[in-house]
Amino acid sequence: MGDKLEGKWALILGASSGFGAATALELARAGMNIFGVHLDRKSAMPNIQRIIDEIEGMGRRAIYFNRNAADPKARAQILDQVQAVLSESEPPQPIHLLMHSLAFGSLLPFIAESPKQAVSQKQIEMTLNVMANSLVHWVQDLYWRGLLARGSRIFSMTSAGSYRAFKTYGAVSAAKAALEAYTRQLALELGPHGVMVNCIEAGVTNTPALQKIPGHEEMIEEATRRNPMGRMTTPQDIANTIRALADPSVSWITGTIIRVDGGESIVA
Repeated sequence: MGDKLEGKWALILGASSGFGAATALELARAGMNIFGVHLDRKSAMPNIQRIIDEIEGMGRRAIYFNRNAADPKARAQILDQVQAVLSESEPPQPIHLLMHSLAFGSLLPFIAESPKQAVSQKQIEMTLNVMANSLVHWVQDLYWRGLLARGSRIFSMTSAGSYRAFKTYGAVSAAKAALEAYTRQLALELGPHGVMVNCIEAGVTNTPALQKIPGHEEMIEEATRRNPMGRMTTPQDIANTIRALADPSVSWITGTIIRVDGGESIVA
């Protein structure tokens, strides 16, 4: 890849753990600077500072924001600062890569013995807003601010839950299906501008988000057993894929779902 990514900027939503953290570090190794957005409590800050220090130790810039990426006011304030940094160079730089890796939603069932045990309308709407709708809003604002350019690329994280049913996964499943629909639509509308938009469908991966799903231990065991490669997917597998697809010479993949699962999904 040489120096094709040297000095370019990535904006990662959900940059403090799992796929986002691994991708931030991998893109920094490839020469990119990182804007990271995350929402964490004080107890998580030492780990986030470790990620920042590691990126800066590679000679890259790391600018992180501990804000709610799904909040319109926070999004505007973050993008004001992002735009100011990108304007430091002449001409101003665009965002070369946006990664949407937000994993926050309700894991309550649709049907339960009482309403209090089931997912509410507010919780469904929150899950869809954070895990799907926010992708559209970030892309819109980046476009209107002139921060996307020909060659920019956008990735979001989907899963088999977009087409398979899992207990308590209903709201998240709906968000993943919406995310894929948004990917196709954004690819259509941004195609004339030379911007690629794709979803990465990761195999079952042991991330903090997975560990919140009831029965995740069984999911890990089953995914490992079924995978032709003999192991489950890791965040580094996803990071390596996005780093490869970040190469500016890759310019003809858009509007699709890219499976990165070691063949997990092909085994019945």
